[in-house]
Amino acid sequence: MEAAKEMSSLWAELEATMPDSKEELNLHFSEKVDTSIVFLLKQAGAQLYSKEKDKCVQTSKIILDYAWEKLNTGTWKDVDKEWRRVYSYGSLFKALGLCTQDHSLKEAIKVCDMGLLMGASILDNILIQVINILQKHFTIAKRSSEDGNIDCTRKKIKGSSCLFYPVMQLETAIPQLLCPSLQYFRDNYLMPQKPVILNGVIDHWPCLKKWSCDYICEVAGCRTVPVEIGSRYTDEAWSQTLMTVDDFVDKYIVNQHSSIGYLAQHQLFDQVPELKKDICIPDYCCLGEGDEEDITMNAWFGPEGTVSPLHHDPQQNFLAQVVGRKYIRLYSPHESENVYPHETAILHNTSQVDVENPDVKNFPLIERATYQECILSPGQILFIPVKWWHYVRSLDVSFSVSFWWS
Repeated sequence: MEAAKEMSSLWAELEATMPDSKEELNLHFSEKVDTSIVFLLKQAGAQLYSKEKDKCVQTSKIILDYAWEKLNTGTWKDVDKEWRRVYSYGSLFKALGLCTQDHSLKEAIKVCDMGLLMGASILDNILIQVINILQKHFTIAKRSSEDGNIDCTRKKIKGSSCLFYPVMQLETAIPQLLCPSLQYFRDNYLMPQKPVILNGVIDHWPCLKKWSCDYICEVAGCRTVPVEIGSRYTDEAWSQTLMTVDDFVDKYIVNQHSSIGYLAQHQLFDQVPELKKDICIPDYCCLGEGDEEDITMNAWFGPEGTVSPLHHDPQQNFLAQVVGRKYIRLYSPHESENVYPHETAILHNTSQVDVENPDVKNFPLIERATYQECILSPGQILFIPVKWWHYVRSLDVSFSVSFWWS
């Protein structure tokens, strides 16, 4: 009885996000989309509104399989947005059609995540609305199940002993400030483009007390996210895949898989509003030229030993450390010739040199390059000026948040 009541409540919330009728779905596409696919989309919509959910799921699978081929032909930048809209509609119809039993909610959430990652916005970002409702009901069902499971283990982020702990030199240390005024930061660091560590700026962030593997799995465990496999993106064996946060934590954080997996993406905070509520955009970003919506927030979550090779970014960067510690080395843009950037267009912003173990025979100029360095700890923010080269290595299991702004 309770399960039926819960499903009835779920469907009522989902229906409230949908247009009042199938005619309002806006299933209009350019001639680039095959008429047969448009027919199937209209059929799936009609099946959904007539409560033929099983048929809707089957029709949506055909749509998604066909659209997937279109999305994976050629390069991503050449994929027509119309086919991304098709994929989003197929994801929406399939996810809603799956919402008949508790055990289907996890799959429905995955379908929505794939729509968000691969598709385009439809019906005023309805996939985000739907997935928030699904996750709320899935979490309730999951908690009810765990309440009766006395063997339920809780995963916590724990520090680990780093095999190589860098020795810091006073002359290379990045300066630190305690809550500088906006004007002081602008005049002494932003305008002259000098790196600095800011202390006391994010002490009020809830994430500093809340975030653990257990909490992240609780609020985002069922979400499908992109994961980078490999210790650094310049390795030949480096690759990308999609997996749930639960699987990522179990494989690469808790069980210390032989390879390294790293969750690095800018959509996580849009996908999981609970995490976004635990952080704030630093006030210093107001010194930039753009608006708040122009600021890009990135999540960086991974095990000890994960490396970001020496590279530079096209915008100013505030790197906020939430969990664990990171060793970071910075080189001024004036040192660009000495750090040997890759000559290819794709990696032109990445150095060929492993700065902690340089090959001085092939890259002799690296020895004359001057740098600054630090170990960034939880609660600290590092200001990395635009175009400054930076190398990052996680000393522990680490979760960082970066803010890119202009």
